[in-house]
Amino acid sequence: MTEKSFGTEHKEHLSSEFIFMPEQWGAQVVEDKYLRPAGQPNFLDSSGNPCPAEMATILLGSNEPDIAGSCMGNMFGKCSRACSDAEVAAGDCPAAYLDKDLPPALPNSHGGCNCWEFSHATGVGYWPFKGCAGIQPLPQMWNDAQCVDVVMDAWKKTAAIAVAKGYRYLTTPLVAVDIDYAKRFIEKACGCSGGQCSCTEAACGCPVYVVFHFYAYDCSPKGSGGYANLQRRLDGVKAIMDRYKFVKGAIINEIGMLNCAPTDKDPICVPNSGNYPAAKVAGNSCPATKDLPKGLATFIEGIFDLVIAAKTSDGKPVVKGVSWFNANMDGGTYNLQLFSRNGSINANGEAYMQGCTRW
Repeated sequence: MTEKSFGTEHKEHLSSEFIFMPEQWGAQVVEDKYLRPAGQPNFLDSSGNPCPAEMATILLGSNEPDIAGSCMGNMFGKCSRACSDAEVAAGDCPAAYLDKDLPPALPNSHGGCNCWEFSHATGVGYWPFKGCAGIQPLPQMWNDAQCVDVVMDAWKKTAAIAVAKGYRYLTTPLVAVDIDYAKRFIEKACGCSGGQCSCTEAACGCPVYVVFHFYAYDCSPKGSGGYANLQRRLDGVKAIMDRYKFVKGAIINEIGMLNCAPTDKDPICVPNSGNYPAAKVAGNSCPATKDLPKGLATFIEGIFDLVIAAKTSDGKPVVKGVSWFNANMDGGTYNLQLFSRNGSINANGEAYMQGCTRW
């Protein structure tokens, strides 16, 4: 697969051991031609090349609709919305670029930038949605019945396309912070009222997995409340599973450490703004600290402690999948890579494998 997260294209190779879980990143109806048939290996990737991995039978929902997020690249944490038509017409719309090696740049005085030409946003909550009021309606859509209706109508159409292609399971949107957002999505999609749901199958658009992201800040998962935030999200999913027995569990498909001071708003912040700026730390990773005596390896161990301990009231594991954000200073993170430059597994990778083995 060809990836361009860092501004330059590079190849990502998936072997036959991988099961690839596709995601409908936006909230609009999935385009039939781009959704590969489920359960089949050797599908064509985005470059038209055969991929030996197997396409999963689960379709992930939209990416981070619960926060407005930011434009990626050299305006990350600063550009909080796309320019208006008036700003574009007035020439007041600086462009953001994905290339992380470019000097940091600033949006206009209203926090707007051109995030569509040379960059992209962190999530779908950044963008407007046809049929919903406002320029960033999705984070507040539960306060707008019409917006809820158009979003859910699009989701049900996506579900119908997915089921026709062999997908058996759907997930909630991939929430950045708000587990209640996922709960309300389940209740609306599955027709739930008073604890009873009218449909619990993929055919009607009912998600059976809750997907969320988790990041701690500034190499301080204890001091900045990172572990506590993860525990609250696990408890939130546990409560959903206890109430709705058809919900199978949580998939945490992004876990990492943000290179910035903690924020109480959402996991979007200005890189290198904390006590341990990656730009000044060897390897751009977390140094040994009071919270992390072995650097990020300690953080990974702490995450698996919480994941392993999370159980429903009747003893079922809450978490069904964990994915570390294996990237180097992308999206405001530290260097989170699990491999050294020479391809060998580093200390973080060893901690990750040991955690998976314990689990």
